[in-house]
Amino acid sequence: MQLFPVGRIYDFMGARRLFAFISVAVTLLAAAVTWKPGPDLGTDFKGGTEIEVEFKKETSTTDISNAVMKSGFSAPDVIRVAENTAKNRYLIRVQEVSTLGAEKQREIERTLCVGDDAPADTCPPDKRATEMKVSPGGDKIAVRYRETPDLGWIRSRMETVHGVALREGENNPSLQNARDNKVEIAIKSKGDQLLDGMRAQLGPDVVPDTALRVEWIGPKAGAQLRDSALKSIAIALVFIMVYIALRFDLRFAPGAVISLAHDALGTLGLLIILHREINLTTVAAILTIVGYSVNDTVIVYDRVRENFGLLRGATFESIINTSISEMLGRTILTSSTVVMSLLAFFIWGTGPLKDFALALIIGVVLGTYSSVYVALPFTWWLDRRFFSKGGKGGSQRASQTRRPQKKAAPVV
Repeated sequence: MQLFPVGRIYDFMGARRLFAFISVAVTLLAAAVTWKPGPDLGTDFKGGTEIEVEFKKETSTTDISNAVMKSGFSAPDVIRVAENTAKNRYLIRVQEVSTLGAEKQREIERTLCVGDDAPADTCPPDKRATEMKVSPGGDKIAVRYRETPDLGWIRSRMETVHGVALREGENNPSLQNARDNKVEIAIKSKGDQLLDGMRAQLGPDVVPDTALRVEWIGPKAGAQLRDSALKSIAIALVFIMVYIALRFDLRFAPGAVISLAHDALGTLGLLIILHREINLTTVAAILTIVGYSVNDTVIVYDRVRENFGLLRGATFESIINTSISEMLGRTILTSSTVVMSLLAFFIWGTGPLKDFALALIIGVVLGTYSSVYVALPFTWWLDRRFFSKGGKGGSQRASQTRRPQKKAAPVV
């Protein structure tokens, strides 16, 4: 499929100053919105509890937010899931997590008479426990007693701990090991407490009995994931620069990295402007964009290197124009095919798949643009600034030392 006339050369470099200004403006805008107001980090990065609920009746984000705050949770984020098949589905995110902090664990230990330093007035000898363990999720507590435990007494004691709610059921707490006097206590997660609170505020005819999905992550683990995501992107850029330098020439590597950084930061900035959540799915999309963009850039770079030995007496600028013009049809066909495939996922996809497709669409468009108006113009500038003498391109002299095989076509 031929989109453009064979042999026609377009003057891409003639508009390099205009598009350089546009590229810098896009990058600065993306950096500004990344700084303030900043990305809307998902539970993966900032920690918290997130539940997805499909309400039985029509309700509003304001009513849900008020119900959540009246239930004892702070700063809730309520997001409506726009899907044709689920008109009353919402994502509800709070900062609280099910994990028990060190202070809360010490309070539970004192309440359940764990250790030798338990208060004597409330902990008789037959009620004392030797050890207590809390599950990583904070939803189960295992306590080992010296004598046969009184499950009713343990339940009544746990009900006095503020901020901790026991799961409903007659077998909670339960005796797990009679020989070791080991008791297991099941605690309601923050997701369970969130549903209970909304059900009490909005009514059982509005709030369902269970959530469609419950996820949580601690703030420390979220910070580690965020740092690891940034490191993975930085490492990818470094290795791509090394590959370009070894595969082509040292002067080509910075242009490729600047182009990839432009694509990654631009995609992130547009997602922030569109109020999209930034999570691990977004990081996966950005890494995918980096891989796609460098592939497109490498193909154009390869044509530039090939034309060094084919164009007689041509300047580096004209070589770039010729190379881009020769690859323009291929670039547009490839990018448009990818975008059309992603549009199907964006239109009919749901949840993380929809956000992943949107990030890739933005990245593919920016990647196609940057291969033409960021990578090669920056390489041209770098060549004139550091690799040339007297303002004449070193690449021009290199091309003149080879045996020419074709003449440069006129620029239109």
